[in-house]
Amino acid sequence: MAGSGTKRPRRRRRRIHLSKLYTLTCTQSCFKQDHSQIGGPGYSRVVFCNEPDSPDADSSNYSDNYVRTTKYTLTTFLPKSLFEQFRRVANFYFLVTGILSFTPLAPYTASSAIVPLLFVIGATMDIEVNNRRVKVHRGDGNFDSKEWKTLSVGDIVKVEKNEFFPADLVLLSSSYEDAICYVETMNLDGETNLKVKQGLEVTSSLREDSNFKGFEAFVKCEDPNANLYSFVGTMELKGAKYPLSPQQLLLRDSKLRNTDFIFGAVIFTGHDTKVIQNSTDPPSKRSMIEKKMDKIIYLMFFMVVLMSFIGSVIFGVTTRDDLMRRWYLRPDSSSIFFDPKRAHVAAIYHFLTAAMLYSYFIPISLYVSIEIVKVLQSIFINQDIHMYYEEADKPSRARTSNLNEELGQVDTILSDKTGTLTCNSMEFIKCSVAGTAYGRGVTEVEMAMGRRKGSPLVLQSNEDDVEYSKEPFVEESTVRGFNFRDERIMNGNWVTEPHADVIQKFFRLLAVCHTVIPEVDEDTEKISYEAESPDEAAFVIAARELGFEFYNRTQTTISVRELDLVTGKRDERLYKVLNVLEFNSTRKRMSVIVEDEDGKLLLLCKGADNVMFERLSKNGREFEEETRDHVNEYADAGLRTLILAYRELSEKEYKVFNERISEAKSSVSADRESLIEQVTDKVEKDLILLGATAVEDKLQNGVPDCIDKLAQAGIKIWVLTGDKMETAINIGFACSLLRQDMKQIIINLETPEIHSLEKTGEKDAIAKASKESVLLQIINGKAQLKHSGGGNSNAFALIIDGKSLAYALDDDVKHIFLELAVGCASVICCRSSPKQKALVTRLVKSGNGKTTLAIGDGANDVGMLQEADIGVGISGVEGMQAVMSSDIAIAQFRYLERLLLVHGHWCYRRISTMVCYFFYKNITFGFTLFLYETYTTFSATPAYNDWFLSLYNVFFSSLPVIALGVFDQDVSARYCLKFPLLYQEGVQNVLFSWRRILGWMFNGFYSAVIIFFLCKSSLEPQAFNHQGKTPGREILGGTMYTCIVWVVNLQMALAISYFTLIQHIVIWGSIIVWYLFITFYGELPAMISTGAYRVFVEALAPSLSYWVVTLFVVVSTLLPYFVYSAVQMRFFPMYHGMIQWLRYEGQCNDPEYCDMVRQRSIRPTTVGFTARLEAKRRSVRRSESI
Repeated sequence: MAGSGTKRPRRRRRRIHLSKLYTLTCTQSCFKQDHSQIGGPGYSRVVFCNEPDSPDADSSNYSDNYVRTTKYTLTTFLPKSLFEQFRRVANFYFLVTGILSFTPLAPYTASSAIVPLLFVIGATMDIEVNNRRVKVHRGDGNFDSKEWKTLSVGDIVKVEKNEFFPADLVLLSSSYEDAICYVETMNLDGETNLKVKQGLEVTSSLREDSNFKGFEAFVKCEDPNANLYSFVGTMELKGAKYPLSPQQLLLRDSKLRNTDFIFGAVIFTGHDTKVIQNSTDPPSKRSMIEKKMDKIIYLMFFMVVLMSFIGSVIFGVTTRDDLMRRWYLRPDSSSIFFDPKRAHVAAIYHFLTAAMLYSYFIPISLYVSIEIVKVLQSIFINQDIHMYYEEADKPSRARTSNLNEELGQVDTILSDKTGTLTCNSMEFIKCSVAGTAYGRGVTEVEMAMGRRKGSPLVLQSNEDDVEYSKEPFVEESTVRGFNFRDERIMNGNWVTEPHADVIQKFFRLLAVCHTVIPEVDEDTEKISYEAESPDEAAFVIAARELGFEFYNRTQTTISVRELDLVTGKRDERLYKVLNVLEFNSTRKRMSVIVEDEDGKLLLLCKGADNVMFERLSKNGREFEEETRDHVNEYADAGLRTLILAYRELSEKEYKVFNERISEAKSSVSADRESLIEQVTDKVEKDLILLGATAVEDKLQNGVPDCIDKLAQAGIKIWVLTGDKMETAINIGFACSLLRQDMKQIIINLETPEIHSLEKTGEKDAIAKASKESVLLQIINGKAQLKHSGGGNSNAFALIIDGKSLAYALDDDVKHIFLELAVGCASVICCRSSPKQKALVTRLVKSGNGKTTLAIGDGANDVGMLQEADIGVGISGVEGMQAVMSSDIAIAQFRYLERLLLVHGHWCYRRISTMVCYFFYKNITFGFTLFLYETYTTFSATPAYNDWFLSLYNVFFSSLPVIALGVFDQDVSARYCLKFPLLYQEGVQNVLFSWRRILGWMFNGFYSAVIIFFLCKSSLEPQAFNHQGKTPGREILGGTMYTCIVWVVNLQMALAISYFTLIQHIVIWGSIIVWYLFITFYGELPAMISTGAYRVFVEALAPSLSYWVVTLFVVVSTLLPYFVYSAVQMRFFPMYHGMIQWLRYEGQCNDPEYCDMVRQRSIRPTTVGFTARLEAKRRSVRRSESI
């Protein structure tokens, strides 16, 4: 909403005129006999409206209206959810071992194997159900409530205010006499502005329920397709045919707004509806850590198979050669195991048994633990008050938890400009009319340019530091959208200007050529505007402030209060709107055809300079040269420009145009849009230039600081924008992506050779020459990089326009282009289309193999967001489509700093340590089983009780690692932001490299070796208690298990950097739970507790040896890791270790020590104002040395 700066009132005087906003005659379809496509391929759908009993209607085998929006149904829940869980390799492995546990081969009971698996699988399965109702005509003018899923094609439905449309409907009538209704399509395209729809005039009178008694209609239309913005068909009613267009189509899942009710006929149902046809699953995104985790699990599988194979071979050989040494196993009466006569069969059976026994190498609770941790991490991101935008009441929102750790590994950010780096809140600040420039405002970009040129806008505080003024030296405007200052044309002074008539036409065009809806405050009589874009609102507000107030709109007219050039009085003028030729990204212009009170037919047009100048007539170019110069100056100042022009039409010319546009709109052929374009192209020519507008899209607060911090973190930033090159370059300077001493490599096709070829019109020759030119420029750019040696003092910026980018993305060129781009400090792609944005993102992601993050706010950024490893949507003023397609939503670009440097770093570190620790603790536990197997000549007897085996990963070691994944911090948020280079640990992936993973695995192996051999050696040679009994398997196993529980939990305590009360509770609680479990489990009957029956109460607890051995083994096991960590921290600290030392020694504010830390950066900081200051210091030092 754009308005006058006053608060939005609670009541609007809108009901009177709500149905008369802009039902323009150009939207009213006109039937022509060009319907040859109807009934042919792609246009074969036949609908009998309100005839449910018709035999012809029954013969149509159309889809019902049931749409499954959930992942599961009642019948598919179990098989599908199980498939989702068991497609994970580890879970499938545990399923196989669980099934084998029911066989005699199992080394443990079946229940002890199945219960933990059921717990893990059940923890990650869900279901969702959804139902809605709508009123449906049941005959005799009666409407009954009915479920959506029971709707059929041809049904007549009544949808009431704020309800969703249950299917694709043809609008018949509404609560307004002219069959107008207002539709919100946020669920479809994310746009929040209301769309106007209008039913056919012939059905507009059907405004009562009783009117549908006996109503019958016959519709032929296009077949179901995914195009949201096209619809062609005809309705046959009372023997006459009427064309149908998108203006009559109401799409499923859009909402009826500001209209009491509508009646509609169901055309497409269920999976035939356009929204379902258009829906595609977003690309599946998995983090790098998760992908590497699969490789680790495969490695663990290999280890399990290898150990099982080694054990089975040794077991087979031992069984074959031994009959008497292991007499207690009764090999003479064995049917499978230990039978010397069937040693080879016994070895095979042993392999299967060992594979089940060693399954504890694979952490069964890893997946569910990580999912729990990621969900909790996402909650913390959502609740971060520092990423809450109070002005718009928008917090950050992690829409998926799969990519939390990926936030800590971003190598390249690809950013949109408008609405992302800038506010997308336009202010009218300058204009050029009749070759004269108006407007004395100073833009942020102009201030940045002044700083580059050493103007007084730079405030130098001392030799080594510079602070920039962040506020323009202009008086803040009290009217939102209007920051224009020029006494020559304000307050009606324009009437004394030399070209007052041109100025009048200029602002009249701004007041008339638009699709804005005015709203009148009932109390104050002030007018505010609801526009489809911020630019539109800024233009209408500017016209109002300069004396041309647009105040009313009906279905065919626009009313403006304007200053009369002759009388000097404000008159109310009425313009009859005949046609609106809407703006789109292909046309890059918008026009209206109106008739003024004098009967003149005027075509008013505004559009981009590159399409408007070529449409000027010979006698309409009087001010072209001056206007071009002004437009270039405005672009240099970072302003968005539009060219304004007009022409008068003769009645004959308009009549021909109107017939052709009506015929084109009524066409049912596949090239309908191109036909419309051809007609509009013929009328939008021979224009007379009036001037140009310039609106400022200001940088968001904190953008330069954020970019500076991200650059210090080693993250490269690319800007992909649809703006002109000059505008993008100057925005780059304003936000410190570019600096004055940076060498610019500019790739474009503005060469004399290309221009001369373009005049010939030979497309093949132009394409060939253009590609060769782009390739040559890329090669030359690479040569410059190579010659410079890539030093920090020779930072390069690559700037390329959309035409050149099209050739740079060709398969045989794109890899050379990527090499050049990666070697540059900054990359700016100008005039980029949405498809090009997505292709560049794909190239960067696949080309360097590093994590990419795309950030944008508009529908044109959706492809880029979905293509990147991480898509971040800005919840700005361009609707919610980018947010709905994103992985994470934030309200301002500056919040990206905290999202990545704080939450990203923490999540990466936590998940990395968590996964490494999981494998460590399972290797520590599982390898003791293998060592015990070796000690017992691979007899397939586990060292521990069945339930000891099963509950290790569930109760005795999982909670501490979950607490680490949620709460641990190597450094605080303040130090993460103070030392951005800490983020480079994630960019380099040092915390989850194979070296670190194998290091943790080695820690697990040697811990298992120390625990097993120290326990065995300590307990084997002497009596265990005062009765002189030596320890058996139960006592040895119980002692080893106790040592493992202590070791893995205390290892967690050593690995944690930031203790909280919760972590103390779960670490010490896990140890206490073990003692409670072994006590109470041992008290159960011997049939249940088996070998653990009273083993703790009667054997372990009373024995001093048990406690001494436990203490000795735990200390001995943890000592190597403690020594290694201490040496590394003191002499070879990582980034976080250096910062911890700075904090510990109180040197965090000492510039010398901080610089020492920053010098460890792997990637020199080449953008941001920090790099700018450093470059300035180097320049000063060089000049002093000379």
